[in-house]
Amino acid sequence: MNDRPSARSVAAIVSSVVRPEIRDLSAYAVAKAEGMVKLDAMENPYALPDAVHARLAAALAGVPLNRYPDGGADAAKDAIRRAFSIPADLGLLLSNGSDELIQIITSALARPGAAMVVPEPSFVMYRMNALYTGMRFIGVPLRADFSLDRDAMLAAIERERPALVYLAYPNNPTGNLFAANDLEALLQASPGLVVVDEAYHAFAQASFLPRIREFANLLVLRTVSKIGMAAMRLGYAVAAPEWTTELNKVRQPYNVNALTQAAVQALLGDTSWIDEQAAAIRSERARLEKELGRLPGTTVFPTRTNFVLVRLSEADRVFDGLKERRILVKNLYGWHPLLVNCLRITVGTAEENDLLLAAMSALNR
Repeated sequence: MNDRPSARSVAAIVSSVVRPEIRDLSAYAVAKAEGMVKLDAMENPYALPDAVHARLAAALAGVPLNRYPDGGADAAKDAIRRAFSIPADLGLLLSNGSDELIQIITSALARPGAAMVVPEPSFVMYRMNALYTGMRFIGVPLRADFSLDRDAMLAAIERERPALVYLAYPNNPTGNLFAANDLEALLQASPGLVVVDEAYHAFAQASFLPRIREFANLLVLRTVSKIGMAAMRLGYAVAAPEWTTELNKVRQPYNVNALTQAAVQALLGDTSWIDEQAAAIRSERARLEKELGRLPGTTVFPTRTNFVLVRLSEADRVFDGLKERRILVKNLYGWHPLLVNCLRITVGTAEENDLLLAAMSALNR
């Protein structure tokens, strides 16, 4: 006898209990990339150096998989503090990717009626987490050149008195670095927490982390995903201890697994390889900007990340043509009105970038 409810009754139950704003969403889609030149996800294109790989393999081999990980991830925190010069008196919180930290922060501050202010377009997960937690989301459009509209942001902060402001520094998907004095003004005006998301700090060579003591409401958010460790899913937040103490109460136990904890200690024992790869990416980024800028009808926007944003007259056609040539980039159609006809292209290896440029040139004829 089959006791499973009918499809109609399952749908009725789902409809009656799942929040309508969740039912209206589509799940985050990740494009299949097998056999493709993968330039769509802002990953570091370089493999680990052999010596670093060997060190990692030895560390992972010693992990007792039958035991839970260290709940506080203390050794991993120590490795991160040493590698990125984080003082011992600042709070440090680790997570399963920086996405989880965005979830933790938003959940902790989502009191009834609380608001989040974000310049847009920016990282989509800020808006999504506002929706998940029931926080009021106030998006403030960037200027046409993607610079921060300081006056509009200040007006929104004065009007909404937000509990939370997210500022991607540099911004994703536009790639540009907002002016530091604009961020300072927003930090001074904001009554709540201001998260400066520095996912691309290795390529921007600019950071607010050394300034945390200047601003009581500043939290710097980072990830190791863009510097060659995307598979590990490790993010970290740095702020005054009063902030990380409260946020730690929202963190799930054992959120950073034992393999990741062991890996980060092995990989960050020597960070020279990270600096070398970041420098190579910055060099290739400059080449891409120059060569893409030579293509007729192509606008290349300034970037301080590991990707380049371009606007084309026929972005959809070029995107499809690249995909037919087994090159995967990100089509930003529909993300935001300011991103019309824009493609986001991750900086690859020299060989991958050569393939991209040849394909773009052919498609531009």
